Amino acid sequence: MVKMEEKKIVLTKPMTIERESDSDASYKAPNLMQRILSLFKNVGPGSDLTRFQLPPLFNLPKSQLQCYGESVYCTGSDLLSKCNRGQSTLDRFISVVAWSISTTRPVTFGVAPYNPILGETHHVSKGNLNVLLEQISHHPPVSALHATDEKENIEMIWCQRPDPKFNGTSVEAKVYGKRQLKLLNHGETYEMNCPHLVLRILPVTGADWAGTVTVRCIETGIVAELTYRSTRSFLGIGGNHRVVKGKILDSSSLKVLFEVDGHWDSTIKLKDTSNGKVRVIYDAKEVYSGLKAPIIKDVESVWPTESANVWGELGQAILSKDWEKAREAKLKVEGKQRELVKERESKGETWISKHFVVSYNKEGWECSPIEKSVPAAPIIVQ
Repeated sequence: MVKMEEKKIVLTKPMTIERESDSDASYKAPNLMQRILSLFKNVGPGSDLTRFQLPPLFNLPKSQLQCYGESVYCTGSDLLSKCNRGQSTLDRFISVVAWSISTTRPVTFGVAPYNPILGETHHVSKGNLNVLLEQISHHPPVSALHATDEKENIEMIWCQRPDPKFNGTSVEAKVYGKRQLKLLNHGETYEMNCPHLVLRILPVTGADWAGTVTVRCIETGIVAELTYRSTRSFLGIGGNHRVVKGKILDSSSLKVLFEVDGHWDSTIKLKDTSNGKVRVIYDAKEVYSGLKAPIIKDVESVWPTESANVWGELGQAILSKDWEKAREAKLKVEGKQRELVKERESKGETWISKHFVVSYNKEGWECSPIEKSVPAAPIIVQ
C-alpha cells in the first residue's frame, strides 16, 4: 500500500489467485453473511442494482476503474508484447486469446470496489504501456479505457457498462460493451467481450465468472468462442470451478482449428485438431506472480480526478477499519457529486468527457479517444 498524505492518495495491491491473509486486497467484511442478507432484505428479485449504494464496510479500498485498469497493466508476464511478436496470423491470434483470458481477475465475495464518479480517471504506466480510464457516465455506469504502447505499436480501446441484477439467491452482473486490441504493425484489430460475474449468496457463498466470450480478428475472420463456467455439486459444495472451454475456428469455412480447455486460474491448453498436439498457452501463476501496488513517481502531477485521489480519504479509513470516518468520507464524495449535478442542471449544462468522444446508439455506448496516444503517467507499476 502507498499513502501520500498531501493528496490522501491510496494505492493497494491488485487481486491475486493466491490466498494472502495479510494482503490489502484480501480485506473481508466482518459478520459477512448476516450483513449481506440484511442488505438485500428490501430488494426484490430482478431488481436493477446500478443505483444500489453499499456501505463502506462492503467496499474494497479501490474504485472499479482501478480494477479495470489492473486487468490490463498488472501482469507478471508480458502477454501483450507476445501478441505483437507472433510470426503468423494464427500465432498472434492465439496470443490474443491468452491475453484476453489474462484480463479475467479473481473476485472476493462480499466486498466490492467503489462505483466511480462521473469524470473520475485512472492513469497508470507500466514500462512502455500507458493506460488511461475515465468514467464517462454515472447513470448508467459506463467506463472507457484507452491504452497505448508506442514501442510495440499496440492500442487498446474499451467501452463497457456493467448491469448488476439481484436474482433472489445471487447477483448477476452482465458487462455490456466492446473491447478492442489493435496490433498496428500487422494491421489487425481484435474485438472481444468479457464474461459476466455471478455472486452466489445461497446455498453457499461464492463468486464466479460465467458466460461466453467471443474473440474475433476483423481482418482475418478467425474467431474464438470461449465458455466460462463453474459446475457445483449438491448444496454448492465441490464441483469443477473456473473452467474455460472453447474453440478457435475459421469463420469463413467454420472449420475448427483448435480446441481450448482448462481453468482461468491455473492453465489453459490448446489442442491442434489437425494433428492432436496439445500445448499450454496460458499459465495463471506466471500472470499473477509478483504483483505489487503501483507507486507514485510524481505526486504533484496526479490529477484531482485520479481514482486513488478521489477516494483516498475513504481508502485510508477502510484500511484502518475506522467505519465512522469511512462513512463520512463516502458521503463527502457523493454529496459533492450531487451538488455538481444540481449546478449543471441549473445552468442547463451537459457534462462532457475530457478524454473521449462519447456517443450512444441502438447498439449501446461507444467511445473514441480524443488523443492518438496515452501520455506517460505519474503513477507507475514496476
